[in-house]
Amino acid sequence: MSREAGASRPAEVRDAIRAGDRQALARTITLLESTRDDQNARGQAILEELVPYTGGAQRVGITGPPGVGKSTFIEALGLYLVERGHRVAVLAVDPSSPVTGGSILGDKTRMEKLSQHDGAFIRPSPSGGSLGGVAQRTRESMLVCEAAGFDVVLIETVGIGQSEVTVASMVDCFLVLVQPGAGDELQGIKKGILELADSLVVTKADGDFSAAAEHSRSEYALAMGLLRPSSASWSPRVLLTSAISGEGIPEVWETVLTHRKALEASGERQLRRREQARAWMWSLVDEGLQRAFRSDSRVSQRVDQAERDVEERKTTPAAAARTLLDAFRASS
Repeated sequence: MSREAGASRPAEVRDAIRAGDRQALARTITLLESTRDDQNARGQAILEELVPYTGGAQRVGITGPPGVGKSTFIEALGLYLVERGHRVAVLAVDPSSPVTGGSILGDKTRMEKLSQHDGAFIRPSPSGGSLGGVAQRTRESMLVCEAAGFDVVLIETVGIGQSEVTVASMVDCFLVLVQPGAGDELQGIKKGILELADSLVVTKADGDFSAAAEHSRSEYALAMGLLRPSSASWSPRVLLTSAISGEGIPEVWETVLTHRKALEASGERQLRRREQARAWMWSLVDEGLQRAFRSDSRVSQRVDQAERDVEERKTTPAAAARTLLDAFRASS
């Protein structure tokens, strides 16, 4: 493609992405992530052209606490898949600094072997302060990757706060990684996270950790058995893996496929995707309303005073919020 995605017509960029142009793919995602209205609008126009070619990928969310080996696991799984003819896109969300807004963006470096494979595309994106560390435009990036012909999309979360809930709302299968030593870690994992998991994956099940990993698998299996499954057609499984030796990686993928077949047979997979699309629409409506509210001239004139009144306890947060909302309604 002779011109950049930002300068070409949306249909031209669509054709370039469909033809396998990696630069067009990356630039389109950059446009979608942009905070500039003109650039984001171009990204959305390109996405509209790509929508008919989306939806065919297996979407897998992967989360886990720091140190569990998410990047190592994802690289092992990704290499296993590309070596068997799959095309794999990895959307790895890096945490943004609350001070500078920047991010480390180190996942592409940590997945060096996978990043060099022709069948893989790795896109680290800053969370931008969005809920739970999930990049605001991860959903759009996922659709662009699907339109580019990637049949597996792996979404890695930062593994903190509400990111698990957000990612679970955009994928077909949600994997929670845990490490050997279930005793203490089991106490620290929130029940809600376990309820979201379609499967738990115990990592580092090799060498000196082999016995501990097997013990952890038993402990987690017991814990999962006490919870009500989130799906009527699937009972979560607990798997053992070693990203170093590759042991257990094929079983993880087979479990993902078995999970898909079970949900397709019951109609739940299709229903889940429809619900996800609807929830996505309303989240964008909420985002747009908040942006319109904050940019409204009458509201902006009153924000500083309202904040001072709340800070100095001259009024309640509820009363200050009503004042700002009344100003917004008056300008509508």
